[in-house]
Amino acid sequence: MNLAAQLPVLPIITPLILAPITLLLPKGRAPWAWATIVSWLTFAACAFLLAAVEDVGVISYQLGDWAPPLGIEYRVDLANGLVLFLVSAIAAVVFPFAYRSVQLEIDDRQSPFFYCALLICLTGLLGVTITGDAFNVFVFLEISSLSTYALVAMGARRDRRALTAAFNYLIMGTIGATFFVIGVGLLYQATGTLNMADLHDKLAGQSNRVVDAGFAFIVVGIGLKLAMFPMHLWLPGAYTYAPSAVSAFLAATATKVAVYVLIRFIFTVFGFDFEFLGAAFTYVFLPLGLAGMFIASLVAVFQEDVKRMLAYSSVGQIGYMLLGLSFATVEGLTASLVHVFNHALMKGALFMAVACVVLRAGSHSIHAFSGLAKRMPYTTWAFIISGLSLVGVPLTVGFVSKWYLLQASFAAGHWYAGFLIVASSLIAVLYIGRIVEMMLLREPAEEGPYAIPRRDAPLSMLIPMWFLVAANIYFGVNTELTGGLASRAAEALMFMAGGAQ
Repeated sequence: MNLAAQLPVLPIITPLILAPITLLLPKGRAPWAWATIVSWLTFAACAFLLAAVEDVGVISYQLGDWAPPLGIEYRVDLANGLVLFLVSAIAAVVFPFAYRSVQLEIDDRQSPFFYCALLICLTGLLGVTITGDAFNVFVFLEISSLSTYALVAMGARRDRRALTAAFNYLIMGTIGATFFVIGVGLLYQATGTLNMADLHDKLAGQSNRVVDAGFAFIVVGIGLKLAMFPMHLWLPGAYTYAPSAVSAFLAATATKVAVYVLIRFIFTVFGFDFEFLGAAFTYVFLPLGLAGMFIASLVAVFQEDVKRMLAYSSVGQIGYMLLGLSFATVEGLTASLVHVFNHALMKGALFMAVACVVLRAGSHSIHAFSGLAKRMPYTTWAFIISGLSLVGVPLTVGFVSKWYLLQASFAAGHWYAGFLIVASSLIAVLYIGRIVEMMLLREPAEEGPYAIPRRDAPLSMLIPMWFLVAANIYFGVNTELTGGLASRAAEALMFMAGGAQ
């Protein structure tokens, strides 16, 4: 068997087949070490796959040698190749980071189940990204979601509110999945196919109530999954009370994959021939993106829990992605794809820094950050640099994202959106600056619940965290991978959708 020919299926079967082995390993370090190795193998497969797509173009893999549209197809282009690379890279960093954090926050007897669930979640996210079959998107969404509900609930050892957060996530996620699968069912009724490329061909020129309803159901279902404002109410609790390593992984991957799914359905399945799409851009994605940017960011300013603050910040950042999407231009779509990649780097690093504080202080309250620079300098500066990236300071990935969005805004004639992007960035200065002021200018607590020993996080956590911090700077200076690939991916998606180049 030619391994290179099987490359598209390796990111799925590697974690899926190897995940159950963690259940057979003794509790403690062994499940973590095995899961880390699996995450690295998966990342290698995704990196080779992205390189292959760059070299030869779109790759189609037919499962069981059944030709599409009858058979299930894995289809990889630059857009999902970039997302596959991103998700697997975050996993390859978070898994080695997780051991000490999980050791503190998870019952030792649960560690094999924890790492198995985390690998299954990774499988689901990668499957959603790589599949070219609309119903398989639903299947993989549920695989990732079911494992995520369990992972969030495992935070109950430290805070029983994790159980409520997991239940809320379950209810909202189930509603979103139900809406999505109803929408897919309506499209199947109208076309008789589930293959995305075939759906696009058969939907061309169709304008009827079944297709219109299918589009509406799919947008609402994906909107719930990606925490589109105001359908975001599950996200703050899930990110706040989940184990810290889970928060870091989900914040950097789950909503990004959902944004990709929305982009994929809009441009690959429906296209610009679909008459409702223009109304969706103007009356749904644009206003909700702007509302999320401001309202969620303002709520973040008043949070006393740093994980909850970062969670509301994520809702605001999703607003930026929707804003770029709403322009319906190559520049806007490029900006959205760039921000999907960049936001994963900055938010992953920020949640990792919080995990380091939780390890030493036992809390993610804002008061635990008081005087942190004198106790945990490496963690402090990791948070500060990543926070500056979130604000959009030059030489960071956050600045690159904002720059692409500003260019797209003015190119699309939405000059007011450019000014609103800058204004919302100033709100980020407030909530990030509030934490920075606590870390640099306050005195650390010598006793009480927020006292921190004069000891930084272990190297097993600092090295992966600083790897993401360095990525925030590297990709803020060198935009060849992010900007170049995103621009080419956006051009290809616009071409498939029938839009002007």
